[in-house]
Parts: sequence; structure tokens; C-alpha cells
Amino acid sequence: MRCLWFIAALSLFHLGFAVDQKKSAIIWFDNPDTPAAIMNQVKDSILKAGGKITHTYTIINGFAVIAPANALASVQTLGVEHSIRVEEDETVSSL
Repeated sequence: MRCLWFIAALSLFHLGFAVDQKKSAIIWFDNPDTPAAIMNQVKDSILKAGGKITHTYTIINGFAVIAPANALASVQTLGVEHSIRVEEDETVSSL
């Protein structure tokens, strides 16, 4: 009986973890004329979803985030209208 309870608790923990899984990503705006209000709207949506802005870039119109996967997906849907790009933040190295 204890084993069954443990398995049930473990599966609930795994399910909760999958829902709140956060990813590291870079969000940037392909159009250099993107209004600051749109950029702030995207930042606010990431923060409201429980994400965190880890770096703001000055060379490109963009920022790095750690955010729930569903928040990144919803930001990406705005991309069609505002040229928003969402890319997984990965380590780049040379051979």
C-alpha cells in the first residue's frame, strides 16, 4: 500500500514539474523599428507568467529570459505581427 501511495505522489510531482518547466531563451525583435511599448508588453507577459529577464541586449533589440515554455509559446504567437523571434538560449562553441 505504501508503494502505491509513493508511486501516485511521484507521478503527481512529475506532472506538476512538467507544467511549470522553464526554459532559457532569447527573445529579439527582427524589426529595428519595433515600438518600445511592444517590447515592454512582451517583457510584462514573461514576468506575469513567472519568468525572469536575465539580460537586456544593446546591440540587438532583445533580451534573455528564463520562462515557462507556455509563456514562450504565447510570445511567439505575437511574432507574426511584430517580427518577434524566440530562440532557445544555447552555448555556442567553435570546433
